[in-house]
Formats: sequence, structure tokens, C-alpha cells
Amino acid sequence: MANNSSDLHSRLGQAAFAFRGYNVTNLGRTPELLAHPIYGTVVEAHLREAAQICADVVKRPVDLVERVHEGRETRGLGEYAEDVAMIVAVEMAQLRLLEEFFGICLPQARLAFGYSLGECSALVGAGVYQMPDLLRVPLAMADDCAALANEVTLALLLSRGPVLDFDVVRRLCLVISQKGQGVIDISTYLSPNSVLLMGQNGTLGQFDSLIHEVFPEQVSVRPHKHRYPPLHTPIMWQRNIPNRTAVLLQTTPGGFRPPSLPILSMVTGLASYQELNSRELIHRWVDHPQKLWEVVYRVLADGIETVVHVGPQPNLLPATFRRLSNNIVGQMHGRNLGSLGRRTISRLVRRPWLTRLLPSSAVLFRAPLVQHVILEDWLLEAPLPSSAGKSD
Repeated sequence: MANNSSDLHSRLGQAAFAFRGYNVTNLGRTPELLAHPIYGTVVEAHLREAAQICADVVKRPVDLVERVHEGRETRGLGEYAEDVAMIVAVEMAQLRLLEEFFGICLPQARLAFGYSLGECSALVGAGVYQMPDLLRVPLAMADDCAALANEVTLALLLSRGPVLDFDVVRRLCLVISQKGQGVIDISTYLSPNSVLLMGQNGTLGQFDSLIHEVFPEQVSVRPHKHRYPPLHTPIMWQRNIPNRTAVLLQTTPGGFRPPSLPILSMVTGLASYQELNSRELIHRWVDHPQKLWEVVYRVLADGIETVVHVGPQPNLLPATFRRLSNNIVGQMHGRNLGSLGRRTISRLVRRPWLTRLLPSSAVLFRAPLVQHVILEDWLLEAPLPSSAGKSD
């Protein structure tokens, strides 16, 4: 995609903004944005505001500007709250830069969505809540989430053969959890053949030892070496985090307007946010698995042609689209998608009546045609307007 504002402007009508969630690497190119002679003041202001909110909530000093200047990644789960604050601050700063210097606003896009914490950022960006108000909610739960993570392992459950029967996966999780040695459950539906599991203590080992009693040999469990808070699973119940979140949301200002553009919720897989239901959905967001695959499908079915990835070093969402695109191209045995009629594929799902008559998998052929923009790269590489940085 050409790296200029007019090109991005022209694509906004068929664009989606995607907000990243927590990861063990959260800096990305933020040090470059902070050191930028034009962008720096905006980025610093957002980092200082988020740091102050975080310090107020967790009752300890927080300096995100210093951390970014040092180029220091997280030191572990003890800094989970600071990571949450930094991710949201950087996402909001990137949106502000896009609007202030290029005249591109989030509501001009077709839709937005966010993975995990990114859904909260999408709500802030779309004007449902203000950052100082909504950010306090995950920050208030951050230390307890991090404490739960100490005994939790994340793993990828992957089938190299048939699609996974999710009911069988859940049944096995429930059988293991019933033994009382720890809880294991699905955290994210990545695709029809893969999910993320989170399990306490040795439950993932038990799952792995039983897996081939219910699945063929092509199904495997791949543990992750890093620890993550067990968001989007029932493990959160053990510290009453969902209900405590709901109580905090009762007194959180905002939440009385629909988002300025449709937001696909990972709770439902649909554009479910309306004028008054955001608190209910955020409450469910805490312990319900992320329906990432349904959101990806909906993005393709809605005819999105460009996805703008917001946040520092976005990883999971670009990788998900990339894997799907590679799989589609592989299934075509390397044939040029142009031979299928690129315009035909691109326009196919814009006709709802025709979409209903086609196999649901037909929209997936659009994946290789979707362009992806990493916003931090775009901001650092796009030519600034001649008026940028000039005072009146």
C-alpha cells in the first residue's frame, strides 16, 4: 500500500481499525514516535496521562515516559498494570497523531475491532468512554490477574487434519477441571482448527495425555514459554474478577452512547455495541472466550479491503490474517488469484442476497486481497503535511 495520507483517506470507506491486546513485548516503535520532533509531544502527553492514572489505581510510582526512553520491555507480570496502561496510551496516541497530522479519524472507517485489551481501546477510540475512566477498570484488576497467571500456562491446540470439534475440547476441559486440581478452558477461538487453552497447575499436561483418546494424531498441544493472565476464562472467577469489574463499571462515567463506528465484539463475534449495553459486554469480556475467528470472518464478509493495525508492534491479529491468506494461496496451489477474477471475489460478499446462496467459506478467498497497514510504521514513514509542526 502506498504510504501517503491521500491513499489511506481513499480507502477508509472499506477499512477496519484493529487494536492489539497485551503481549510480553509492548514497545514496538514507540521510542521512535516519542523521539520524533513532531509527534513526540503528543505521544509523551498520552504516556504521562496513562502513567498517572495507573499510579493512582495501583498506588505505586509509574513512569511510562522514562521506560519508553530507555527502550525497556516488561520485566514480567509484576509490571502487568504498567503494560496495560502503556498499550492503551500508545493506541490512543497513534489515533491522535493520525487525526491531528493527517486528518484521518477513526469514525471515517467502516468498522473497528480489538483483541482482548484492544476491545477496550476500541471503545475509547470510538467515544463510548474516555481513557481516564475506562482504563481504571482493567488497572484495578491487573494485580490479581497477574497473580493468577503465576500458576497458568498458555498453549495452542492445533489440528493438522480435520477441524476441531469445540464441544469435545470443552468437554475434556470440564472433565479435567472437575478433578479439583486446577481449571483449564478455551481462551480464544483462533480458527476452525486451532484454539488457545489456558490451564492451571498441571491441567495442560493432563489434557495432552488424554487428547488422543478423543482426537486423531494430527491434533497436538503446544505450550507457550511465557505466562499470561488468564483473561477470557473461568479462572478469573477465583478472584471474583468478573463481578468486581461489573461493580466498577456501574460507577464508571460514560457508556451512554453508541460507538462512532460499528465495533465487532470478540464476546459475540458481531457488531453488538449499542447505546446502553457496553457495560454488559465488558462484563462478559472478562471471562468469555474471544471469538477471534468469527470476527475475522465478519471482517472479510463485510467487504473490508484494508485493515489498519493500531498499537505497538501488533502481532496476533496480523499473524492471524497472514496465516489465513497463506492457507488460501496454498490451497490454490500457487495460482494467481487474478485468474479467479479479483474484482469478482472482492465484490462477491457486498451483495448480501448472493452471499446467502454461497458456501460460507467463499468469503475466505478475500483474505489474500486484504491489505494490512501497521499504523506505527505508517506514521513514521508517511510524508508529513507541509504545515505540520508550524505555529500560527
